Amino acid sequence: MWLAFAAALAIVTEDHAALRAAPRAGATELETLWQGDVLEVRAERAGYLKVYDYRRERGGFLRVDAARAVGVDESDAPELLAVLRFLRDRPGSEALGISFGAAYLRAAPARSLTAEPLDAIAAMAERLASDASGSHAGHADVAAHLAVVEQLGIHMLSFERNGRMQVCYDGELDRRVLSLPQASDAERARAALGLTRPECVDPSVGALLRSPLDAERRAVLDGVDERQLTPLMRSRLHARRAAVWAASAYGAARRREPADALARRALEELLAVHPEELGEDRQGEYRDALLRVGAVRWAAAPPAASGPLELETLPGEPGQTCVMLKDARRGGTPLVRRCTYGIVWAASARPIAAAHALVLAVQPLETWRELWVFHESAAGWSVDVLSPGLEDPEQGYVDFAGFAPATHRLLIAREVEEHGRFRRRFEELRIENLALVRAASAPELLADFGRWQDAAWRRDTLALH
Repeated sequence: MWLAFAAALAIVTEDHAALRAAPRAGATELETLWQGDVLEVRAERAGYLKVYDYRRERGGFLRVDAARAVGVDESDAPELLAVLRFLRDRPGSEALGISFGAAYLRAAPARSLTAEPLDAIAAMAERLASDASGSHAGHADVAAHLAVVEQLGIHMLSFERNGRMQVCYDGELDRRVLSLPQASDAERARAALGLTRPECVDPSVGALLRSPLDAERRAVLDGVDERQLTPLMRSRLHARRAAVWAASAYGAARRREPADALARRALEELLAVHPEELGEDRQGEYRDALLRVGAVRWAAAPPAASGPLELETLPGEPGQTCVMLKDARRGGTPLVRRCTYGIVWAASARPIAAAHALVLAVQPLETWRELWVFHESAAGWSVDVLSPGLEDPEQGYVDFAGFAPATHRLLIAREVEEHGRFRRRFEELRIENLALVRAASAPELLADFGRWQDAAWRRDTLALH
């Protein structure tokens, strides 16, 4: 947009600025202008600028104090860069900052261009996209700011996720940062994080396209040298790597390819995160990685030991896996059968001899793992499904944590994120009907957890992290 102008320019500095038909407060309002709008200045009269708005193809008058005159010659570049630095970390000023950044890119000679302005504009574009997806979604100011930056060459992608609209920056400037040899490690790390946001992977992408996309995201993150990064940025990078490697493990399992090495790498990256270094603002990134890795952790586990109760998997309808429970003591008699389109983690199967039951982890979605409970009653064998939460699937998993034979209680741990809130619960359920008996936020608050929690669960679970 800036290349089209050679006249005197002004950038609107406030929202809801009125473009009027005449230079007076009572004149007809022709348009509402927004911060970041770029105008051509043609004259000044009685405290008003006579301007032309090329985006709306309309002229009019704007108060002098509602805009700031800017130049786009080489001599103007230092001042524009100073304003860009001031605005880059000011929430709510993204459209204004991006406009000044675009003016700087127009003014600065190619020989002096560094990654700094590209990094700053990309950061503001990602923050604006986050506002458009979050609590400010649908707000008139945010929608107007998106229209402003679109005219400046900042393109957004949007798609539906979990019943809500997700808006994401397309990452063009992040890619340019990674292509610049002089970009610092911190700038490259921020660009890599911007290009690999899990929530910005289009859920409609099929398995054939998702595999190379995940490989590209892994390569981008692994290409960042973390040795000179701050502890905060190192932990952010490890958390993102954990999330991306977990997604790769799930994708490989869906394609019936080996996923164990991918899941182990996800666990290694997660364990390299120091949550205390992330601060309150970045804890969500760690929790996101924790839930994603927790959902696929069984991919890294060795095969389960066999016992009297045995599971057999066999194909069902196209894309389905059917699970049949057999009793070796009865000559392999089939007891119950259930089918799923999810991934059956056979290594998770744990028989509970004292309860005539068996538990199994099944993952229907990339970030959602359930617990199947095969158990016997007077009516025969049945299968019940325990989900991480009661709402529509977002992110979470449920773990078998042990069994208390004295009280006939099943011990489970749930970690889930619903409507943006993270929740961790430890529960005791009656094995015969899976009714909740007691629940707590920590296992030590439940007596049966202290005595009967499963040793393997305590060793491997992420719920105690």
